[in-house]
Amino acid sequence: MPTQPVLVFDGDCGFCTTSVRFAEQRIRPRCEVVPWQFADLQTLGVTQERAEHEVLWVTPAGTVHGGAQAVAKVLLSAGRGWSLVGALLMLPPARWAAHGVYRLVANNRHRMPGGTAACALPNHRTQGP
Repeated sequence: MPTQPVLVFDGDCGFCTTSVRFAEQRIRPRCEVVPWQFADLQTLGVTQERAEHEVLWVTPAGTVHGGAQAVAKVLLSAGRGWSLVGALLMLPPARWAAHGVYRLVANNRHRMPGGTAACALPNHRTQGP
């Protein structure tokens, strides 16, 4: 297992890559950042199916947070004012709203600036709860 948290994202998605690079430069989370395509998913305790579906935050203890909660963990790790925003995103009702916004963006990331056809989730991934 890693000694620091790991942020796992879709390296084939231009929107995701741009978002992560922005976070690295402006927010400066305290973690390792790796595209799922180059991550040892088995060691991280993550399936490829889940990594394709959402951004993931994996703690050194092996706890996996996905989607909006992963974003909240990124913000919490950065300290300064970002940690306050991250803490708010962990609490209802902000957590519920963050989840809805995250799913909306994730399901439409191929339509976002920098997005390409490679960003689209497979059809069986965009349907459901």
